[in-house]
Amino acid sequence: MKKSLFVLFIVVLAVFAAAAPVLAHGGHIRGGIWIGPGWWGPWWYPYPYYSQPPVVIQQQPPVYEEQEFQAQPQQYYWYFCSDSKAYYPYVKECPGGWLKVIPSPPSAPKR
Repeated sequence: MKKSLFVLFIVVLAVFAAAAPVLAHGGHIRGGIWIGPGWWGPWWYPYPYYSQPPVVIQQQPPVYEEQEFQAQPQQYYWYFCSDSKAYYPYVKECPGGWLKVIPSPPSAPKR
């Protein structure tokens, strides 16, 4: 019994002696247990995983400015043919050319 405890102590001492340089530099121990024809493991202490913080982009909401609609008073024209002394669309063709005329407002009916 004393002999098996001594052998176990030597094995543990050898494992720690081999791992001491790694531990001194902040490394991690990786390994497994070899017993007979099989390998039990691997067991290890994984490296710590440091993830990047997520990138957050805050966009400003779009600003809409409603512009006042300013309707320009549209100017309507009548087209007068001086040769036939009539207006378009009553006359379809005017050989002398059309004259642009601003229409007069209708007069109020007489009572």
